[in-house]
Amino acid sequence: MAGGWMIVPVVLSLMTGSSAAAQQSRAVPLPVVSPLPPPPSRTPAAVALLAGYRYDDLLWENDRTAHRIYGHALEVAEPPSGSGIDSWGKNVVWPFADRQLRTGDQHGYHGEGIDFYNVGTTRGAGGLGIWHDNKLWTSRNFVRHRIIASGGGRADFAVDYAPWPVDVGRKVWETRRFTLPLGTHFTRMVSTISSDRDEPLLVGIGIGKRTTGQGAGELTVDRARGLLSWWGPDDAGHGRMAIAVRVDPGMIAEVRGDAENHIVLLRVRPGVPFVYHSGSAWSHGVGGFRTRQQWDAYASGTQLDFAIPKAGE
Repeated sequence: MAGGWMIVPVVLSLMTGSSAAAQQSRAVPLPVVSPLPPPPSRTPAAVALLAGYRYDDLLWENDRTAHRIYGHALEVAEPPSGSGIDSWGKNVVWPFADRQLRTGDQHGYHGEGIDFYNVGTTRGAGGLGIWHDNKLWTSRNFVRHRIIASGGGRADFAVDYAPWPVDVGRKVWETRRFTLPLGTHFTRMVSTISSDRDEPLLVGIGIGKRTTGQGAGELTVDRARGLLSWWGPDDAGHGRMAIAVRVDPGMIAEVRGDAENHIVLLRVRPGVPFVYHSGSAWSHGVGGFRTRQQWDAYASGTQLDFAIPKAGE
C-alpha cells in the first residue's frame, strides 16, 4: 500500500497503564512509504539489540514504546552525535525497530512506527549530564554494552560511557543499566557515576525542548512526584511525541532549564547508584494517548520503584 493508508493493529489501554490492553484496529492517518518486511512473530516482546550495521546504534522496545542510543562509531559518521536518548513512535505490539532501521529510511512511516524525534545535541528523552558552572557537561556516545535479557518479558542491558570533563578540574564516567518490561511506557535506568574527586555531584536529567515540530511543546512539572512531563508540538504529517522523566523527589535540588533542555537536578554521590525512569509515547501509537491531559495523568499516576535493584535482579 505504498502511498496510501494502512489499517494496522494497535493497543488501546486505560490511562492507568495497568489494565489488560484490548487489541483493535484503526487507521493511522499517515501515508505508508512502503510496508516493512513481515515480522517473524506478532507476539508482544521486549527486545534489546545492537545494530552493528548502523554505527552500533543500540535499540530497545517493548509492546508500547521504542528507543535507541548511539554508539561510538557514529561520532565520526554523523558529528556531533551525542548521548541523548532517541524515542520512536510505534503502533504495533510486536518489535519493529530493527526492521525499520534496516530500511535505511527510519524517518519514513512503513506501517508499524516512525522515528521523527530529533535528539540532536539535546538530552532527548531522559539523557543526563553533570551540572556545573551554570552548564550541563555531557558525555559522548557509549563505548561498551552488555545485553542482559532480550526477546521475552523484558529488555535489559547496560552501557558504559568513557570519562568526560566537567570544566577543567574534574572527570566523571558512568555505567547505566536500562530495563524495559512489557506493559509500560517507562524504562528504568540505574546510573552509577564515578569521579576522580569525592565531592557530591549535581546530575541534570533532561528532556529536549525542540525535538519535534515547531516550538517547544508544553511542559508539566510536579516536583512532589518527581515528574517532568512534555507534550510535544504537532509535527506536520507525523503527530506528537510525549516524553516524561520521573525521579526520586527526595533527590531533587532544582528544576530548571538551559537553551536546549528542560532539566531536573539531582544530588548524587560519586560511585553511589541512583534510579530514574524515562517514558515516551506517540499520539498515533499504542497506549491511546491523544491529549496532553491523558499523558500527564499516566506519567504522574504510574507506580514506579526507585529502589536500587539487588544483585541478580
